[in-house]
Amino acid sequence: MNRLAAFALCFVTSCAPTPQNMVDGQTVATRAAGFQGEIPSLRMFTDTSVARPSRPNREIAQDFLDLAFRMESGRNIPALTRFDGPIKVRATGNYGPTMITDLEILLDRMRREAGLDISLTTADDAQITVEAVPRATLQRAVPRAACFVVPRINSWADFTIARRTSQVDWTTLTTRDRATIFVPADVAPQEIRDCLHEELAQALGPLNDLYRLPDSVFNDDNIHTVLTGFDMLILRLYYSPALRNGMTRRQVADRLPALLARMNPAGQRETPDPAPDTSRDWINAMEEALANGASPFARRAAAERAIALGRAFGWTGAREGFAHYAYGRLQVGNNSEVALASFNAAERAYRRSPETQIHAAHIAVQQAAFALAAGDGETVLRLTESATDVARRHQNAALMSTLMMFQAEALDLMGNTAEAEAIRLDSLGWARYGFGSEASVQARLNEIAALRPF
Repeated sequence: MNRLAAFALCFVTSCAPTPQNMVDGQTVATRAAGFQGEIPSLRMFTDTSVARPSRPNREIAQDFLDLAFRMESGRNIPALTRFDGPIKVRATGNYGPTMITDLEILLDRMRREAGLDISLTTADDAQITVEAVPRATLQRAVPRAACFVVPRINSWADFTIARRTSQVDWTTLTTRDRATIFVPADVAPQEIRDCLHEELAQALGPLNDLYRLPDSVFNDDNIHTVLTGFDMLILRLYYSPALRNGMTRRQVADRLPALLARMNPAGQRETPDPAPDTSRDWINAMEEALANGASPFARRAAAERAIALGRAFGWTGAREGFAHYAYGRLQVGNNSEVALASFNAAERAYRRSPETQIHAAHIAVQQAAFALAAGDGETVLRLTESATDVARRHQNAALMSTLMMFQAEALDLMGNTAEAEAIRLDSLGWARYGFGSEASVQARLNEIAALRPF
């Protein structure tokens, strides 16, 4: 399993509408001066509470089965597997201090919310190892992965020997006794944290990602960055005493209704049929649209196919919105009108449900870029203020700081320089967590400031 390399926010000057000015009768692009003060130290989230799952138990039961008994490739998993007994996690490699802090926070959440007997250790015989390796090394082995987890090994050295053998094939397991998570050592703290959440959850439980899920990290759209209430419920189900290693899909399906009724009583309500599974044609189209190696024309065509397929299937929600989001990103720099129309379509899809408000917050960044380039500060503020609160609740510092930077530029544009400077300064500690180095933070400030017309 692996977390895909980030589907990065595409508001930067290479992607967003370029502001223009007249100099000596010629139209030229301009760039605002960057932040001139000292960038504060990084900030981290202290309130890590998340909302309980809100979807009906009938849907959640189907999601559990598809997550637990199928790989992302579509291969079936013959039997449920999990760790038995207490689970110890150790960290190795050249990691920074924030990784241990975030790992301890995550393990505490897993104990409280999922009921797992899991803790940090320094012992070599830990069931799960988290090893930090250089990003370039990691991506030479698995080019599209930001991070990944493999079974039955203890280190990167083990992985390099076993990587093309059945030893690291999840479908051959009958129980789980060892796994190693590989995270990049030299990226922003938030990216490492995001890897910890998804990969540790998959080391413990689900081995699949489903594009249809609106409320989970187990979705290749990478919208959710930390484990949600739904994800913690899935892990609690995985480690219920009523389930055990070796159970078949049918055996688990027979026990899920009673388990969910007890663990999630709020989900006991009537519901239409669960969302249909995602077709392989749609997945293939989205993978081509997101693939860096394909030509821009081919990627746009692939995104169009995904939109058309989703429309033919009558899909709404997360899949509809993500296809439009991808198409809009691919049209920026090619056809600005189509790009903005696609972002607006994505927003409409996401706004229909409270479960996709964080998705809509990502779209607000794209829309704010267009509004700022047009000199419309009021629209920028309208788009970003509520989205900032959503990003904060979902513990996404990169998104939150970006939205705050847009607010600062809009306030500057409207003449509210003191308020602008206060919001800009407040954004920087979060940006240090979300983007890493001071140089990366300054580059992000400059990219957004360059959108502003003069």
